[in-house]
Amino acid sequence: MRNLSIYIHIPFCVRKCLYCDFLSGPASVCEMESYVNLMLREIKEQSIFYGDHKVVSIFFGGGTPSLLPARETGRILEGVRDGFFVAEDAEITIECNPGTVTTQKLRDYITSGINRLSIGLQSTDDEELARIGRIHSYSDFLETYTTAREAGFRNVNIDLMAGLPGQDMASYTKTLERVAALSPEHISAYSLILEEGTPLYVNQCAYTFPDEEEDREMYELTGRYLEAAGFHRYEISNYAKEGQECRHNKVYWRRGDYVGFGLGASSMVQNVRWKNPEAHMAYAACVEKMGEGGAWTFGSGSAPRIARPQDKSFAEMLRRTGRCEVQELTQEEQMEEFMFLGLRLTEGVDLEAFFRTFGKTAEDIYGKQINAFLAQGLLERAGQRLKLTSRGIDVSNVVFAAFLF
Repeated sequence: MRNLSIYIHIPFCVRKCLYCDFLSGPASVCEMESYVNLMLREIKEQSIFYGDHKVVSIFFGGGTPSLLPARETGRILEGVRDGFFVAEDAEITIECNPGTVTTQKLRDYITSGINRLSIGLQSTDDEELARIGRIHSYSDFLETYTTAREAGFRNVNIDLMAGLPGQDMASYTKTLERVAALSPEHISAYSLILEEGTPLYVNQCAYTFPDEEEDREMYELTGRYLEAAGFHRYEISNYAKEGQECRHNKVYWRRGDYVGFGLGASSMVQNVRWKNPEAHMAYAACVEKMGEGGAWTFGSGSAPRIARPQDKSFAEMLRRTGRCEVQELTQEEQMEEFMFLGLRLTEGVDLEAFFRTFGKTAEDIYGKQINAFLAQGLLERAGQRLKLTSRGIDVSNVVFAAFLF
C-alpha cells in the first residue's frame, strides 16, 4: 500500500492576526457545523480514489482548528476513518491558539485519536504579541501548555517567530529561554514575512523592525541555543527532541502523497498537484460535482470505472469537478522539487533515491550547480547524501533557486 497523509483545513479564527494572509476568518457555531458537513461529503466522495493507500498522518491546520467544538473535530476524524485506512500509529496533529481549548476539549481530542498538539505562541513578550494582533498573552499560553500536559498530551510543538516589530535580541533570547525550559518535544521557529496586503505590511512604516543583521543574528541564535538545549534541527526552521520530528511535515519535504480537504486545501498525489477553491460557494459547487458522478471516468468501453491517481484521466477528473491549479508535474519539475525540498532537511538529498526515481544522477542534471556550491562551501557530501552546510543554510534561498530550470 502507498502511504498517504491528510490535511484538514479549518478556516476559522477569532480574528486575523495582523501578519496573516492565510485563508481564515471568524464564524458562528452554526457556520462551523455547516462547513464540517460539507467537508464530510468531500471526504466521503474522495475516499474512493485511495483504497490502496494507508494514512500515516493527519494534520488539522487553519485558521484556528481548536475553535471547532470537539464534537465536530471528532466527526471529521470519524469520516476519515470511515473512508480511509488509517494506520494505528498515525500521527494526528491539531493546531491550537492559547485560550481556545479547555481541559475537557483536550481530553476529547485524545479520546478521538489526536496525539500531537501544535500551539501558536510566537513570542513570550506580551507587547510583541499585541503588536502583531495575537489574541493571547504569555500567561494564556502557559495555562494552555500546562493544561495540555495534564490532559495527557506527550507530543507538543510550540511555534515561535523572529523579526517581530519592536523585538530585539534581548527579548528574543528571553523567549527562547522560556520555551526551551518547558521542554516541548518540538519547536518551529520562523522569521516574520511581511505578506503583501496584510495590515502589518500596509502599515509597516508605523513599526520598527529588526534590521537584516539583527534578523540573521536571531536566526543563528535559534540554532545555537536550541541545539544546546537538546533539540536537533532536522529542517531549516524546525527543531525536535530525539524521535519527535513532525512526520506530517516531512511528507511535504520528501514529496510524499498528501490530499487536502476543505476550503483552499492543497494536494499532491503521484506528481499531480491541485487546490480546492478558496471561495465558499465555489468549494460547495466543487463538492456537489463530486457527488454527481464526477469521480467516474470512461474508457473505450461503456462501463464506468473509478479514476485512480496513477491514471492519465485523474487530472482531467480533478479539473472537471472544479479543482484549481491542477498541475501534472513534468520530470523536470519533479527533479526541481526533489532537490530544493530535500535540501530543506538537514539530512539532505538522497542521491541514490534521485537516481532510482529519475534514472539519472543528480550530477547529470545539476553537476554545474552542485560543483559550484561544493567549492563555495554551501553544500557538502555525506556518503550518498548532499546537504546544506551551516553557511548554505544562511543563504538557502540562493541555493534553492539555482536548482530551478
